[in-house]
Formats: sequence, C-alpha cells, structure tokens
Amino acid sequence: MMVLVSYDVSTIDEEGPGRLRRVAKICKNYGQRVQYSVFECIVDPAQWTVLKQKLTDQIETGTDSLRFYFLGANWKNRIEHVGLEKSFDQEGPLIV
Repeated sequence: MMVLVSYDVSTIDEEGPGRLRRVAKICKNYGQRVQYSVFECIVDPAQWTVLKQKLTDQIETGTDSLRFYFLGANWKNRIEHVGLEKSFDQEGPLIV
C-alpha cells in the first residue's frame, strides 16, 4: 500500500534539528521524498506498523506533528503531479 507521510517538526528548541533529521532519515528508509517534508512510502502492513512506531517514537507530540494519508493499492490513479518531477518508480527495477 502507498502511504503519504508528511511531518512538521519544530526546530525552535535545541533538540528540534536532530529530531527533524531522524524523522527524515526514517522516512527515507521506507520511501522517496516528494516535497521537503513529504514522503511516498510503499509498505506492507508489517512495515507500516514498524514505520509508524519509529516515527511516533521520534517526535514531541506537544510541538511536532505527523500526518498519514493512505492511498491504498490503486495509488497510481490517485496521484497527479504538475511541475518538476524528481521522483522515481519505487516499484520499478532498481539499478545500482
């Protein structure tokens, strides 16, 4: 399933920049960045459980926020993009 993950991590306090980097790194391990604080993640239910727990463990709920949008299995029909596209097909072949 495709889950769109967006986050807003406050960087006002001293620990904020570190939390921001950790949240971005976790998201990067599960998907691709499509905006500064938005990631498209293709995960199965078990991966989703782990991803959500890792993210919620990192944020401060009093100052930060996470939003999850579940696009389901037919996610390709639910995304429309205009402008510069830097993304890649996460389900396509990976050439290293």
